[in-house]
Amino acid sequence: MARDALIVVPTYNERENVDELLEGIRAHAPFADVLVVDDNSPDGTADRVDALGARLDGVAVLRRPGRLGIGSAYVEGFRAGLARGYRFLFSMDADLSHEPRYLPDLFRVAADADLVVGSRYLHGVSVVNWGLQRLILSVGANAYARTITGLPLRDCTSGFQCIRREVLEAIGVERLRFSGYSFLIELKYRAFRRGFRLREAPIVFTDRKFGYSKITQREILRSVWAVWALRLGRDAG
Repeated sequence: MARDALIVVPTYNERENVDELLEGIRAHAPFADVLVVDDNSPDGTADRVDALGARLDGVAVLRRPGRLGIGSAYVEGFRAGLARGYRFLFSMDADLSHEPRYLPDLFRVAADADLVVGSRYLHGVSVVNWGLQRLILSVGANAYARTITGLPLRDCTSGFQCIRREVLEAIGVERLRFSGYSFLIELKYRAFRRGFRLREAPIVFTDRKFGYSKITQREILRSVWAVWALRLGRDAG
């Protein structure tokens, strides 16, 4: 069946999660195809996705030669989606912290918006199984990013998004500069500067059960620099 939306899911060593993730997507989001962008996971994530794709309709994998970063994974996935004519592009983590049951909510809000963010902080704090230090860091990073960039969002760093193709075409996927998690702020900021309508849909974020987080202290520090680079950059529009 022809679908209007593509869900782009970067992966690195997520074999333990992809069965539940892809089955959940197929159950909750019949309107969307799935493209897993795998960075040559040693645990065989890509092979498992291929096996699932033979059973689940609309699931494909894009294999990359090594760990090239989440930002570049999204760029490749978005390029593929635009080339194939999808009207809506989703970004989504593979570790089940972004639950497939929220996909219809984001898609519904996108009827009157250009970029919809699955927000952990729209109505207070909606996070499960985080330690206090990580929560303080996340809340502080969002407040910092919001203050410097002026983004009209409670959750500037969320990677759970639904984006109209017109947004990606206008900002130019090839112009997105950041390769790590800073990419998530950059995408929102460039859309905001272009005058697109940004909205949030509430989600409950539950920390992963299997595997480990890929974000590092170095990446967090890079994000601090990135918001200033965006705010002061001449090509931020």
